[in-house]
Amino acid sequence: MTEKLFPALDVYHDTMPHSAAMNMAIDEALLECAKIPSIRFYRWDHAALSFGYFGRFAEVANYAARRDLVRRWTGGGIVLHEDDLTYSIVITANHPVFAKSSMSIYAAVHKAIRDALAANGQRAELATVAALYERQNEIDSAVADRRYSTLREGNTGACFSNPVRADVMLSGRKIAGGAQRRTRAGLLHQGSIQHVDLGNDLTERFAKELARQWIERKLDETILNRAFEIAVQKYETAAWLRRR
Repeated sequence: MTEKLFPALDVYHDTMPHSAAMNMAIDEALLECAKIPSIRFYRWDHAALSFGYFGRFAEVANYAARRDLVRRWTGGGIVLHEDDLTYSIVITANHPVFAKSSMSIYAAVHKAIRDALAANGQRAELATVAALYERQNEIDSAVADRRYSTLREGNTGACFSNPVRADVMLSGRKIAGGAQRRTRAGLLHQGSIQHVDLGNDLTERFAKELARQWIERKLDETILNRAFEIAVQKYETAAWLRRR
């Protein structure tokens, strides 16, 4: 039996779609309030775009008329959200997994996604350094032909066009990626799964691959009230969105 990342996991199926700012704020509030490792699955109330903490607003400004824009607290590139399955994982600072390297946690989470997809007959793999090197050579060769130059320019900064080590790949295409943030409270991993048949029970299979046992939870008023405060003070502000 494959060793699970967690012995126990709280699972939140957040079925109420939220704004981009509120989704980011709930993740941060959950990081503050969680007692054990937790995962939240969520959706968006409008087509949205999230970009990493170190990203530049100028790179996404043109999307403002079509999508709800938000700067994530985590790193990474540009992610378009609409029909994807978005999730966040919180690992509390007192949990043994928190002591592991960020890359090992990243890979373990993505292995769980890979195995969950395999249970549905989808043969996904984790990106390796060698495979990414080969893929980049193919892209560079294509871009040398002017017919492909527009494609590359359009993909600049887009997270799902630029896989990194341990991202989940299917038929040569990135279908799952993530970004992380460590604080004194714990680690926040935010991820998206897209360009693949999600199936009706992917969230259950994913949770099962992550933990030996899990408990279904609902977001309580404490978390939601705290998230509302964070959204108003941080994620909804122009100062946060345009900070770089």
